[in-house]
Amino acid sequence: MPLNSETGKYLIIAGLLIMLAGFAVYFFNGRLHWLGRLPGDIRVERENFRFYLPVTTLIIINLLLYIIMRLWRWLS
Repeated sequence: MPLNSETGKYLIIAGLLIMLAGFAVYFFNGRLHWLGRLPGDIRVERENFRFYLPVTTLIIINLLLYIIMRLWRWLS
């Protein structure tokens, strides 16, 4: 993939989205405690073993990203 101005734009947008996610986690930590503990998230905890698979959380995040991308395409 050649590096050009389009690639730079996408990297800037990705960085801004990661930064927004970081701010949301930092400032709304007390209000987002349910995220990752939804019904359907798989959690196995034993004495020396922990396994965690946030299935429902990943589906919700995927749907939100899909809606945002469809809106972005529709508006542009």
